[in-house]
Amino acid sequence: MVTTAAVRTADRTLTVGVEEEFLLMNRADGELALLAPQLIDLLGDDHVKPEAMRYQLETVTCVCGCPEEAGGQLRTLRRRAAQAAAENGCHLVASGVAPGRMPGAYAVTPDPRYRELARRFGPLLACTGTCGCHVHVGMPSRELGVQVLTRVRPWLATLLAVSANSPIANGRDTGWQSKRYRRWARWPSAMAPRAWRSTGDYDAAVSRLIRRGHAIDERGVYFHARLSCRYPTIELRIMDACLSVDDTVLITSLARAVVGLAVAEVRAGVPIRRIGDVRITAALNAAAHHGLAAPTRHPYTGRVVNHERMLETLLERIPDADLIEDLLRRARERGTGAARQRVLWAAAETPQEFARLLAEATVS
Repeated sequence: MVTTAAVRTADRTLTVGVEEEFLLMNRADGELALLAPQLIDLLGDDHVKPEAMRYQLETVTCVCGCPEEAGGQLRTLRRRAAQAAAENGCHLVASGVAPGRMPGAYAVTPDPRYRELARRFGPLLACTGTCGCHVHVGMPSRELGVQVLTRVRPWLATLLAVSANSPIANGRDTGWQSKRYRRWARWPSAMAPRAWRSTGDYDAAVSRLIRRGHAIDERGVYFHARLSCRYPTIELRIMDACLSVDDTVLITSLARAVVGLAVAEVRAGVPIRRIGDVRITAALNAAAHHGLAAPTRHPYTGRVVNHERMLETLLERIPDADLIEDLLRRARERGTGAARQRVLWAAAETPQEFARLLAEATVS
């Protein structure tokens, strides 16, 4: 086992940045509102950006020293974007998928890159429209980053289970905790990172996907965790957009802890237990369907456990575990985003009322 001192040394150096994707929904009828370009122009903020569809926008924090600092920025960004949405007759909603019908390909954002995505992957893009939470964790080198990607593979399903926030789609309860994952996994480059041995292996995998037409460029290679092509970070992309900022702070803390543990294990020379790609994918599907109760493979014993046990394992191996333990305790008290969405769905009598309740939860 890695010593606490080794983990603590790695953890202090790990900065974080968070990207959150949101839906815009009309106040009048609860349908998707194609107003993102207007709201982004109105806000005039470099931290609020367009997404693939005109009913989506993304907020981006600065580089932060800790998840709590990121949380403060995220609260401000959510409030500002929600106010701009309200002034334009719509709601800002944090959900992994739209709860109602999808408007189709005509809703694509008028940007050359998104137009090219629509040209190559039109039907796929039109029916996806998903919203994720992406956590960037600072990395001193690409070489270390590739080794870390191999070690975070068994933890991806746990991050998905904790963040799951998309049970309602097409006007009904789908029975899934993360319907977003099911839709997102249709993209040909949306997959868990492989057990690469070097940056050469990683770069070759990226080039191969682009060459085969599975992605338009490096940004379009949608590994669930990847080396950022723009920043010196690892980007964990598996998580649903979180219903509340408290949920996002928790998932950012867990993501940084998982990466910090991997960094410490690399530096300490801890042997890695190989878990096959098929089992990683099976664990992700199970987490998307069943959430925290889903089975997965333990990264150290190889035994089948649930994600509550995975979280206990993480807490046993990181410093300052009481901080994350407190966040987890509060998360268990309020329930996952998917569980809370189902409560709101049962309480709402109309689609517009459900949209309002989701919007209130988004900025609460």
